[in-house]
Amino acid sequence: MSSRTVPHEHDPGTGRRNLRTGLMALVGAVAMLGMGFAAVPLYRMFCQVTGFGGTTRVASESEAARAAAEASGQQISIRFDASTAADMPWTFRPSKPTETVTIGQRDLATFVARNNSGKAITGTATFNVEPEQAGQYFNKIQCFCFTSQTLAPGQEVTMPVLFYVDPAMLNDPNMDGVEQITLSYTFHRAADPVQPASAG
Repeated sequence: MSSRTVPHEHDPGTGRRNLRTGLMALVGAVAMLGMGFAAVPLYRMFCQVTGFGGTTRVASESEAARAAAEASGQQISIRFDASTAADMPWTFRPSKPTETVTIGQRDLATFVARNNSGKAITGTATFNVEPEQAGQYFNKIQCFCFTSQTLAPGQEVTMPVLFYVDPAMLNDPNMDGVEQITLSYTFHRAADPVQPASAG
């Protein structure tokens, strides 16, 4: 004689628990997605404050004055590197490929950009320092990379970078033997502005 399985009666409490678990999982997934988007600007801000990952630091006037007061006259070579993304119709180069600067003293470097296209192009520059451990000591006071740059068709501009190298690098064993710091910029094309629809 075969036995038959008697179906369990539906428990309304189980359905509510499953629904609550599903909603909690959905909320958690949305929260993690939001944190993922927020992590990018937060990480960029962290890098600019600390110089982590070869990112240059953004310095205040008071920090620059402190560094100048600590300058001992020692010098270091700075190499400037410039490039553009594949879809960027600009010519971009440093005015001087290398320069010897006094550690702690402000110095000014310039880069030249030219829009080779037939329409206005907006670009944004990303930057990096090599060797990586030098990022925390390379401080920018003013830089074209802080804002987007728009060039008219055929326009050529000279863009400055005001910077200094922190004398604290001289006390860092990780900087022993570093005789040259490379500052690299790459210009990327920003999204074209939306043109307003013509009337009529």
